[in-house]
Amino acid sequence: MSILKTNCLVAQSGGPTAVINASVYGVIEKASKNKTINKVLGSNYGLEGILNKNFFDFSKENPAEIKRLKYTPAAALGSCRYKLKSHLKNPETYEKIFSVFKEFNIQYFFYIGGNDSMDTVKKLSDYALETGFEIQIIGVPKTIDNDLVGTDHSPGYGTAAKYIATSVMEVARDGSVYNNENIHIIEVMGRHAGWLAAASALANKDVINAPDLIYLPEVTFNLNSFIEDLTKVYKKKKKVNIVVSEGIKDVNGNFVYANKSAGHDVFKHKQMGGVGDFLASYLKKEICDRVKVIELNVLQRASMHCVSKVDLDEAYFCGRDAVKFALAGETGKMVAIERINNHPYQSKIKLVPVNHVANHEKKVPICWINKRGNYIKQKAIDYILPLIQGKVDIPRENGLPRFAKLKYIL
Repeated sequence: MSILKTNCLVAQSGGPTAVINASVYGVIEKASKNKTINKVLGSNYGLEGILNKNFFDFSKENPAEIKRLKYTPAAALGSCRYKLKSHLKNPETYEKIFSVFKEFNIQYFFYIGGNDSMDTVKKLSDYALETGFEIQIIGVPKTIDNDLVGTDHSPGYGTAAKYIATSVMEVARDGSVYNNENIHIIEVMGRHAGWLAAASALANKDVINAPDLIYLPEVTFNLNSFIEDLTKVYKKKKKVNIVVSEGIKDVNGNFVYANKSAGHDVFKHKQMGGVGDFLASYLKKEICDRVKVIELNVLQRASMHCVSKVDLDEAYFCGRDAVKFALAGETGKMVAIERINNHPYQSKIKLVPVNHVANHEKKVPICWINKRGNYIKQKAIDYILPLIQGKVDIPRENGLPRFAKLKYIL
């Protein structure tokens, strides 16, 4: 490796989370203290920023605002959903990306994202190896879906889980105040993995005992069985709270409901949302005319006001240790979280080969779901509960959260 000072580049990709910027802050803090790194740059809108040479220099930012990144939700650098094809099919794109790396003297590149982002890390790492380009490329995990393999859990999931469980408790309380019959359907994200829906079971610690039913994409959804399950609970309680993943599927593996007008994203993923309304239309005919649908949608992604300290700290550690590993010469890897102990909860950061992560998907184990397929078992709760722990005193101004205000000097 060159003894001359080189630059470091960090970028974000995919859907935002409450703690993704904590990983950015970890990268900036660790890299800025290293004497061999000249500048820490941020790419505006992920891979698109690299292709367009849209970088900003963190040394030109107010240090106080950079520190606030740790307590700022969403993707402060700007994100993208750029589908990077194979270098055999699109060599020009790779040549351009690596020419930009060379022009800006980039020795270290950190890409923070989920499944598709790790595929990008793998492709860029493989290309660098094949062409002999000297660069350390490390993936940093991020996704509220918690579907990345190779890591016990993903930064972003713990806070989303906490927000969902809290929201279910509040919805159930709201529905209990009147002396009438009602049904609430709470729709959460999760195209193929039901980790978010599973987290709602934590709310059952409350005296209201909600949710009553949980439906995940991992098990086949049958409408008749659903009506039967709900009718049984309804006759007993008259107030029912249901949590359903947006990606529940029928016996043929098709989504029970997918918004046909929304189309697909660049990764050919079907745009989701609306399964709650779809199910409500049946319930109003069959059981009760008072059915309310609560679609948490993007609210579950950037809920800094409900942030888990465990989640925030681990996101920061992932960013920080990604730099440590890169400086030690590692590349083509993803930093990951290893759970050491549950009582008390302890974890450590490790490295996994990114080719073990890319294009794979971690789902809720079937053995963690009950036989009826309408709830989860204690093993799932034991897994999720430690991840939502701890309160964070986030910076506030005039009674509202005070998020980072970067100048973004390109």
